[in-house]
Amino acid sequence: MRKLCNMYTMIHYSLFIFFFGGLATIIFYRNNTSLGVAVSNNFNVTPVSYYSNNSCQGVAVSNNFNVTPTIASTCDLFSGRWVHDNKSHYPLYEEHECPYLDESYACQTYGRKDFKYLQWRWQPHDCDFPRFDGKAIVERLRGKRLMFVGDSLVRNQRNSMICMLYTSIPGVKRTGGELIGSLHSFRFTDYNISIDFYWAPMLVESNGDSPTDHLTPFRIVRIKSIEKHARHWVNSDILVFNSYRWWRSHVSGGSLLDDPNNVYEEVNRVRAYKLGLKTWSNWAHTHIDPSKTKLFFMSATAVHVRANEWGGMSTMNCYGETEPVMDERFLESQTDPEMLSILESSLHNLKAKGVNVQLINITQLTQCRKDAHPAFYRKHWRPLTDEQKKNPQLASDCSHWCLPGVPDIWNELLLAYIFQ
Repeated sequence: MRKLCNMYTMIHYSLFIFFFGGLATIIFYRNNTSLGVAVSNNFNVTPVSYYSNNSCQGVAVSNNFNVTPTIASTCDLFSGRWVHDNKSHYPLYEEHECPYLDESYACQTYGRKDFKYLQWRWQPHDCDFPRFDGKAIVERLRGKRLMFVGDSLVRNQRNSMICMLYTSIPGVKRTGGELIGSLHSFRFTDYNISIDFYWAPMLVESNGDSPTDHLTPFRIVRIKSIEKHARHWVNSDILVFNSYRWWRSHVSGGSLLDDPNNVYEEVNRVRAYKLGLKTWSNWAHTHIDPSKTKLFFMSATAVHVRANEWGGMSTMNCYGETEPVMDERFLESQTDPEMLSILESSLHNLKAKGVNVQLINITQLTQCRKDAHPAFYRKHWRPLTDEQKKNPQLASDCSHWCLPGVPDIWNELLLAYIFQ
């Protein structure tokens, strides 16, 4: 009888353990299933729905930043929120630690007094952000050539990368570099790392190809001509492209396309952007060996030139802003979902041909950061007028970004995908 009771007791305990063990397993997987990463977020939606589930600020969560080899392939790093965190590892470096910091982005040096804009951490919704390990990254980039191609925004990002790596190398640092036309090379000599930048704001040839003399009232692009630029790109291990802002804000009434016979056709900027990306895509398909070169494309970044879009005065812009936008639905007016969709489609078509270009989708994460631009706090390359001195917002840069700052996050995302 005692043996029978013991047997029934064991059966009851077994059923109890089985039931609660299964329940715990279901809860674990339901709470820890990450979203799969697509080549990009889906831009073919209305601006409000695109941002409706992606808050700009949220409650801090676990601060475990350990990088796993597959984090970029198991989690959508681009969907998340900004979390204020003055106890973490940001900023990644200080201005005075990087002698190569461009004066256009040195906001503290040029008089910015607040520091909170340096203390915001990007937090993906479904995983922890991969923390930058400078010493490990430097070793993994040893012997590599990383080239940024595009306009001054990707130059902003390249400057960030130089400072991130420079401040990660211990002891005496040997560097070198040269400027030849549109190509600016920078080398970490002891590691044989090249961090290069090539000025080609529209990727194809244009009348904006001079790195120093490109201010014209209209744009002329040779929409099918790219080889003059592209021949400088082919020996890179990693290529990072951007091209968006010039197609939008530097084109008045449409792009002007020319041919060898100097016949011009005026077209709208959306069509011109599509044609330009087609030329770039054809080049990538025919000239890039995916087994030797990794390709990346940075998405559009926000500009904050109209303060009335976030409840400010219509005559103001990012000048004086010290806090991010807190409305998770915010979309500034210079971000064009149609152009973003064209980029996405171009990369999708390239992938179908066997050339994978990973989109680093920084569009959402820059929307909220009206506080992170240089504004007035930068080197002014031309003398200020009396009106600009009286009204600093008239001389404010609300397109580029302070360093250290938001572009450091772009590079952390980029590095996560380079070394996934």
